[in-house]
Amino acid sequence: MSAFMSALGKLFRTTAFKLSFAYLLIFTIFAFVGLGYVAWNAQRLLTQQFISTIESEIDSLSNLYRFGGLRRLVTSVERRSRAPGALIYLVTTEAGERVAGNVGALPPEVLGRTGQFETLYNRTDETETRPDVAIVRVYLLPGGFRLLVGRDIEERRRLQEIIHRAFGYSLLFIGVLGCLGGWFITRRVLKRVDDMTDITRHIMAGDLGGRLKVAGTGDELDRLAENLNAMLDRIGELMRGMQEVSDNIAHDLKTPLTRLRNKADEALRTAKSPDELRTALDATIDESDNLIRIFNALLMIARLEAGSAREGLADFDAAEAVRGVAELYDALAEEAGVDLEVSVEDDLPVHGSRELLGQAMSNLLDNALKYGASSDSRNKTISVSAHRREGEVCIAVADRGPGIPEVERGRVLERFVRLETARSRPGFGLGLSLAAAVARLHGGVLRLEDNEPGLRVVLALPLKAVELPQPALQTAA
Repeated sequence: MSAFMSALGKLFRTTAFKLSFAYLLIFTIFAFVGLGYVAWNAQRLLTQQFISTIESEIDSLSNLYRFGGLRRLVTSVERRSRAPGALIYLVTTEAGERVAGNVGALPPEVLGRTGQFETLYNRTDETETRPDVAIVRVYLLPGGFRLLVGRDIEERRRLQEIIHRAFGYSLLFIGVLGCLGGWFITRRVLKRVDDMTDITRHIMAGDLGGRLKVAGTGDELDRLAENLNAMLDRIGELMRGMQEVSDNIAHDLKTPLTRLRNKADEALRTAKSPDELRTALDATIDESDNLIRIFNALLMIARLEAGSAREGLADFDAAEAVRGVAELYDALAEEAGVDLEVSVEDDLPVHGSRELLGQAMSNLLDNALKYGASSDSRNKTISVSAHRREGEVCIAVADRGPGIPEVERGRVLERFVRLETARSRPGFGLGLSLAAAVARLHGGVLRLEDNEPGLRVVLALPLKAVELPQPALQTAA
């Protein structure tokens, strides 16, 4: 019993049940207002019909009295009183004495009133003492006689009973149907919410592979489940990325740290002069600087992926930023014997960080100079371009080197990933990861394409929409 009451209380506390109850209450109010309006109009029309019939009878009988006198009036009233379903008729003297009609008893003040009104009465042919109710009108005839014509309202009373009965049955039907419908809807919604709650508990317990069920109906719960599943997928990717970073740090930084420790130990054991110690310290400082650069790059990637660098975003011209970075690397390319070709379209507005875009471009140009310059002197060319394309600003760095196999292009965007052909050259495998993180921060993407031969890296960023100035209205002189 306690479990049932607990489940019932849980059901009553749900939002779905409260909404269902609110809809039921609103529907009930509107239904009763509509039914009441229909009932009121039906009674009003019926009463108007009664009054119209009474007025017609009074006009007919008053004309008979005017042209035929009292005798003809009494004859007609007696005849009409005996007809089946007859109206109420009464003719009295000025003193209130009954002359003709089918009314046996009336309240004493009735004959002195005017207009249409309801009153109690008894028919002359009725044996019951319980009075009936009728709508009547009293008409004063010439000579002081009074004519009363009325209509029993039994039909109206029966209509009221039917309407009251319909009100009761409607309330019962709406209540039962609404409660059953609300219970069904609430149980269905509550079951899906409970399923989501169970899965989220498993996820909180450490099972990051769990996902919310999607019923396929496309309702709000399905949309919520799809968004939560997408969020869980992203969290899973970040967790895997963190695990990979930890593993990569443990493997890739172990060697330079070990080398740093061994150099310091060797200097302590074998150095015989201050110059040898200084040389060992210089090598140690260089190795420490490399480690600091690695950690700075990792911190920058983490900040970009977490979105904490969004505070400094602003509108700027990507064309100027690309040209500036290309000018800085022009001298380096010339020293390396590489031709740097620059093709940048004017006016490329984007929303983002000029500094981060410049750093990403620097990483791409560094990679192109290190790995992309072909040993063939005829193909030592690196091209830098920036153009509009289908609502994007496409910034590309292309070389004529060995390139990257298509199966490896997704993997090289991860941290510390270096191909076998690049391990003989200096680097840490973080340049493309940082560029990809910058692209994601700007709402863009980093693509690796085949330059036939060589590699073409495209940094695609959303083009900032520029509002055109409205032309001034010219007024006629």
